[in-house]
Amino acid sequence: MNNCLLCHSSFRREINYEKLFLFIKYKERYTCSECLKKFVKKKGKICSGCNKEINTEGLCNDCLKWKQKYAGNLLDNRSLYQYNDTFHDVMVQYKRYGDYILCHVLAELIDQLPAADYYVPVPSSPSHLEKRGFDTVCAIYQKLVPLTKLLVKSDTEKAQGEKNREERLLTKQTFSAIDNKNISGKILLLDDIYTTGRTLYHARDALLEVYPNCKINSFTISR
Repeated sequence: MNNCLLCHSSFRREINYEKLFLFIKYKERYTCSECLKKFVKKKGKICSGCNKEINTEGLCNDCLKWKQKYAGNLLDNRSLYQYNDTFHDVMVQYKRYGDYILCHVLAELIDQLPAADYYVPVPSSPSHLEKRGFDTVCAIYQKLVPLTKLLVKSDTEKAQGEKNREERLLTKQTFSAIDNKNISGKILLLDDIYTTGRTLYHARDALLEVYPNCKINSFTISR
């Protein structure tokens, strides 16, 4: 029996015999089926740039603006889940209150990551690292893929989570890239939530300054 990290109820692990006989590695479960149902996967029409759910085919208004700002060079972002109340509550507990154990719940939500040569996490700022004692994005992805840390983030006066939409979009560049002569090919930026896209575009900008020939896309659990 396992105990759900969200509702604390006991649940029995379901055995997938097909995967067992194919020798597919078992993925530990930390969340009961009822709690998992509260995380809603994206469906229907989604923006081809950032995976936001929209009413028509093509790009959302955010991506149309990014397309104009970056002369058509859109960041291709893949997201799995809607940002609903359940996701919000988990992220508040995880990031604001530093409940490290919830990284297992968030990792469990990720079925598969897009293929890349390097998986680069969006880093926490030094003040957040000191406050929480761990890097929130690295903690989620470190057991799923090998991480290559190529970004450094400086402190800002106000955290992104405390800003409204306009403040987020006006945020100045806070990332710098680490120069590694061996890096080439495809880079996948990893983050938890895509809100306005400002953070991920800044992260890509920093990487492109040092690695102009790399193809850079991004992945977030929620949009």
